Amino acid sequence: MLINKVSDQIKRSKYISRDLSWLRFNYRVLDQARDTSRTIFDRLKFMAITASNLDEFFMIRVGSLYNYIDYGKERLDYSGLRELPFRKKLLDYAHRFVNDQYLTFNNELAELFDKNGFDILKVGDLTEIEQKKVDSYFKNTIYPLLTPMVFDNYHGFPLLMNQLLTFGVVTRTTEEQKAQDRVTFVQIPQNLARFYEINRKDKIIFVPIEEIIRWKIKKLFRNVDIVSVNLFRITRNGDFTLEESDDIEADFVQEIKSKLKTRKKGRVVRLEIERNPSQFMMKILKERWTIDTANVFTITSMIDLRGLWQIINHRQFKDKGFKQPAPVIPLSLPAESVDMFEYLKEHDVLLHHPYNNMEPVVQLLERAAEDPYVLGIKQTIYRLADQSRVTAALLKAAENGKHVSVLFEVKARFDEERNLREGERLEKAGCFVIYGISKYKTHTKMLMIIRKEGEKVTRYVHIGSGNYNEQTARLYTDVSLLTTNDVYAHDVSEFFNVITGHSRPNEYKYLLTSPKAMRQQLIELIRNEARNAKKGLKSGIVIKINSLEDKEVIDEFYKASKAGVPIKLIVRGICCLRPGREDLSENITVKSIVGEYLEHSRIFYFHNNGDSKVYGGSADIMVRSFDRRIEALFLIVNEELKKEAINILYYNLLDNQNSYIMREDGTYARKKPATNEEIVDVHKLFYRKVFEETAQEVELV
Repeated sequence: MLINKVSDQIKRSKYISRDLSWLRFNYRVLDQARDTSRTIFDRLKFMAITASNLDEFFMIRVGSLYNYIDYGKERLDYSGLRELPFRKKLLDYAHRFVNDQYLTFNNELAELFDKNGFDILKVGDLTEIEQKKVDSYFKNTIYPLLTPMVFDNYHGFPLLMNQLLTFGVVTRTTEEQKAQDRVTFVQIPQNLARFYEINRKDKIIFVPIEEIIRWKIKKLFRNVDIVSVNLFRITRNGDFTLEESDDIEADFVQEIKSKLKTRKKGRVVRLEIERNPSQFMMKILKERWTIDTANVFTITSMIDLRGLWQIINHRQFKDKGFKQPAPVIPLSLPAESVDMFEYLKEHDVLLHHPYNNMEPVVQLLERAAEDPYVLGIKQTIYRLADQSRVTAALLKAAENGKHVSVLFEVKARFDEERNLREGERLEKAGCFVIYGISKYKTHTKMLMIIRKEGEKVTRYVHIGSGNYNEQTARLYTDVSLLTTNDVYAHDVSEFFNVITGHSRPNEYKYLLTSPKAMRQQLIELIRNEARNAKKGLKSGIVIKINSLEDKEVIDEFYKASKAGVPIKLIVRGICCLRPGREDLSENITVKSIVGEYLEHSRIFYFHNNGDSKVYGGSADIMVRSFDRRIEALFLIVNEELKKEAINILYYNLLDNQNSYIMREDGTYARKKPATNEEIVDVHKLFYRKVFEETAQEVELV
């Protein structure tokens, strides 16, 4: 009865649970691993991504839920459930996902390994010669790094690290005629390769490091009986929402550094363990970490599928996965070799990544660093590439005596340490560096280059949805604008003054910004469409974002739908809006695109009675985007660029190869082309030559 009551409560709610919606998104990623049209290496890639996604989900979303439970705070989920019933529902669903994840890995993928030139084998499956090689590797490399940590009456419980594979070894000794069991923990160092590789004539054998250690575990336990050997892995709470200081005067950099340390001690929210573990050990672990069966995930094969990246990225298989086409020249650029300083004086440029290269932006920054007429550079940075050319250019600019001011967001989740390190490098070079703003996360992506040209100064502006990261720019779809338009330049200058100083401008002409104004500005745009619909005028909204979660905006969508506004939403991940419900959201459709590239671009279209307004930028429709982040959306005013942005939305709506349609109950169905319907795959289509010539006139609503 309780299960039915919970299910009914979820169905009655006019909102979809954020966390349950996220797990459904990860199912769509898992669906890519099940796609038999992909190579085994691409399927393994998506399998590894589901594992990484799930790790972050437990660290942040489940961790956040436990903040409420452990701190005794009340929480009401969008589904209408309080924290404890919701915990049960959420973890039940997570168990179902993990079961399906490993069914796919064990039953669909593993059987393809041998015919594709590799295999994952245990030590017992190796030849005698191969076992000797493994034995040598254990003695010389692994064994010296292993540290057994016993827990008993004389030794405290050790601090086990987050997300490391760990052996719990139960041993028994007889002392004074009394048998005594102890548990000893052996963590596998994270700097060792996950697999030991053996080259055979016809294939590569990958031997999991945990199987090598299991094979030789007795070397660590001499003169005692081993009762059981249990491999497991823990995930700790990585969410600091309730702990973040509101004290603006605090030393914010030190605060972040201290929180990075607490990640090592965060409460355990998940225990992954192989089958048939020692009940003696399990009792200890459950009591120590205050967890129960719901937190325990029994894994039927390889624990931590992120380790598959070693196979996916192996040099032997580098040509066997997805082959990315060469980028095409942006519609608004005549050639890649154009002098951007001269060209941008007369033209705006819209970039659509990864179909267009990020080079125009990086090269403009690199040239600015060397250009004698450039006076200064201002930039916000959220995530950077390894060996970042962006950082190198800013360092060069500072060395050349230019004013360089950079806002590094040190709360960019899991990139905090890198951003602190890079920020310190820039500081030492003479750059003016701000490490975020205590109460807010700076998520907006902006760059401004100030250049003296004769008697005037020109400001070159770049603003977009993607990070200044050359690596992810090849994997994420994003849009960005390059311009010298004085209105953009004025707005961006004002915005930099807000985030680096103590300025509060009254309004921006081309920007919608948060915190403070963005939610209400978007609501007004939605209401305008509703007013037009009530007057019998043409109306419509098409929005492409990563996540949709803010209740206030969702309620405005519901009102607009009732007023007759057709609303088409392309939401990659979390969607808390319930589409297609009678007398609530009948005019709203939601689709999700999940495929070769991570859909990261945000584009907002409002029909506005024929004088359409189109925005791009960094913000999703989320509470955090409106209330806890510094974000910006930019109005696209150039008619040709607006047309191009509308085309991006148009073909995303037409896509029938990577699309999933959201049902009223929150589930998703894969969209398939109808009989004789043209196949539209946006991840291929935007590379076609036709898009180098002109964007078509299209109607979205």
